[in-house]
Amino acid sequence: MLKNKYILRLLEVTVLAILLMAFSLTATAEMKRVKQKLVAPPNLPKHSQIATGKPVLVEINMGIEEKNWVIDADGTQISGMTFNGTNPGPIIVVHQNDEIQLTLTNPKSSLMEHNIDLHAVTGALGGAGLTHVKPGESKTIRFKLTKAGVFVYHCAPGGAMIPYHVVQGMSGAIMVLPRDGLKDAKGKQIKYDRAYYIGEQEFYIPKDSKGNYKKYDNALDALADTTEVMRGLLPTHIGFGGKQFAYTGDAALKANVGETVLLIHSQANNISSPHLIGGHGDYVWERGNFQDPPTTGLETWLIAAGSAGAATYKFKQPGLYVYLNHNLIKAIMFGAAAHLKVEGKWDDNLLKQVKN
Repeated sequence: MLKNKYILRLLEVTVLAILLMAFSLTATAEMKRVKQKLVAPPNLPKHSQIATGKPVLVEINMGIEEKNWVIDADGTQISGMTFNGTNPGPIIVVHQNDEIQLTLTNPKSSLMEHNIDLHAVTGALGGAGLTHVKPGESKTIRFKLTKAGVFVYHCAPGGAMIPYHVVQGMSGAIMVLPRDGLKDAKGKQIKYDRAYYIGEQEFYIPKDSKGNYKKYDNALDALADTTEVMRGLLPTHIGFGGKQFAYTGDAALKANVGETVLLIHSQANNISSPHLIGGHGDYVWERGNFQDPPTTGLETWLIAAGSAGAATYKFKQPGLYVYLNHNLIKAIMFGAAAHLKVEGKWDDNLLKQVKN
């Protein structure tokens, strides 16, 4: 009799589990699917600041590209590795409780195995444990965005190759907006007119016996020499956008007086102290934590190693602004600085030169 009751109970539990699984699969299958086209930084993909409707499934394809590129005005070259061919990798933008189906592809032309660790993902080493792709392979993962904020992603193939792949260019960011948008401590909406993603990257380029920076055919050839430079913990170059002073001159970022600009900043391997010369952080999420009220009115803010943050500023005066890492040695001597050119009418009430 007890045995029969046990069998019946086991059957009930099994049937219930099957029904729950079927319901879950049906609910998942019914989610609206949208495709997000990734774009090169400092730009963001098309997105809405406030979500409308139920959470969606965002389909994203991301490729790996091992490539050489120039990182300074003297022609110094890195034999690096990238997500989607850019350093930093493209920023992903979604809303809290959305799901992402990400396909990571490593082409046959690659020399190394790669993967992706997304700090926004729960479990399996941030997805890194499920995305190891050898040359010629693709892997797909699906994950839910449970926390709002800005998060780093990077390659993490294992052991000493983790820091190597990161300093050779393999990092990016994902922004998970609250479904009802960004808000201040009183619940007032914070909207932005423009947004830029600044990925800060330090490089460790080996030198030859004459003190000249060496060039390599590929990242595998550069591995041994670069690893020795990395052990000194002193970068040879630092850049925003994959090279020194990338967003300056004709490539300067643009804005207008009266516009609010969202500046997203990531550093996958080191600490950074962003500062906007001539402006401030009106609203700042230093650790990217959109679920918490922002700090206000900061002159300089802190981005921890392996994290991303965000700040807004409403421009009040035209002219040239410098956005930099306020370790000024890193900014001026190593290259961690960018320009913003702002158009509009000057306001003497805010600033003017007084004749003696």
